[in-house]
Amino acid sequence: MKSTSLSLTESFVKIFLPIFLFSMVLLNSSCSTDNEDTIEVIDSSEISDDTENNDGTDNDVDENPDTSGAIEFEENFVLEDNRRLVNFVLSNNEYNKFLEGEGDVKMVSQKVYEHFNDDFDFIFILSVEEQQPDGLYYGRSYKIKNDVQGLGMSLYEGTPEYGSLGTLKSVIHMPRTEYIVNGPFLHEIAHYWSNHSFIPTTIGGHWGYSSAGGQLGGFDELIDLGNNTYQGKLNGKNGFGPNANGGNSVPYSNIELYAMGLISSGELESIQVAENPERGSAFGQFTADAITTLTNADLITQHGERVPSVQNSQKSFKALAVIISTTKIGEDQSDTISRHLENFARQGTPDGYWGNTYNFWTATGERASLDVQVLDEDLK
Repeated sequence: MKSTSLSLTESFVKIFLPIFLFSMVLLNSSCSTDNEDTIEVIDSSEISDDTENNDGTDNDVDENPDTSGAIEFEENFVLEDNRRLVNFVLSNNEYNKFLEGEGDVKMVSQKVYEHFNDDFDFIFILSVEEQQPDGLYYGRSYKIKNDVQGLGMSLYEGTPEYGSLGTLKSVIHMPRTEYIVNGPFLHEIAHYWSNHSFIPTTIGGHWGYSSAGGQLGGFDELIDLGNNTYQGKLNGKNGFGPNANGGNSVPYSNIELYAMGLISSGELESIQVAENPERGSAFGQFTADAITTLTNADLITQHGERVPSVQNSQKSFKALAVIISTTKIGEDQSDTISRHLENFARQGTPDGYWGNTYNFWTATGERASLDVQVLDEDLK
């Protein structure tokens, strides 16, 4: 039977180096979850040393903002009465491209900045499909820039081509508005920070067969079954997803909170990583050549401290939701989507119809907030 532990030097040579070289060659990654859902993350290939850090503070906030009344910027581009979403009516051809995985997200974001100031960290593009389109991802995240050091990626700036002057972090597309509640909404947001080679993985862009145990997959408990076979568990139950774990039903894990700048490097926990894992026949079981433990010190030595640190990191984020459709959405549909968005961004527990799923505030352990309300000051 092979050893189930490796020295740190052997770990870096056998695990970190191949993954690092692969990530430098291929910045686009995609995967399938255990139920064959596809969740993708796409990183901009334009890399430079320029970056802009937004600490999320606003020292000039109107205490009584005007947040009511629809605004028709153009016939096909309307800010709804609830001021939480924009309805962008596309041609059948342009709309269907999103259902084929080839949607023009730059066209959408550039339209946004014709009428809005550069106030948004995220732009959420949501199609209005009643059923999941065959063969399409459940969510896709376009990482526009990287302004954080110490997470495994170089700093780069790709915002101009999306119409932003430097604030935009990522654009996310999901084919159904119901995914605001069910997920993978939390998952796609997490992709801005993770996993860009912070730990080695055979599941590009995700935690894979590791003890990360969060939105981007992984287990939180590992049982050695002998003969290089292991059982991964999550929340006390057998099974886990290498790509994702149950949509919005799990909070952000320790390593995800660290990557987001919400806990300190001293709070970062050790991570177990499987070498050359292969899926087994039972849910959550797999084989591996060895299990390596990467300590807090190992990870900080490899990547450096996170900059900005938890003391200076951004903790308040702002987003604009753009609902794309081929005809104008009705008032009832608009109100339903608005309710979903309000619950997702609420600094408190979501309404009962959410069941046991998390919103952004609760998934971060009440450490970070997300604002989806459009204010007059956001308009040009």
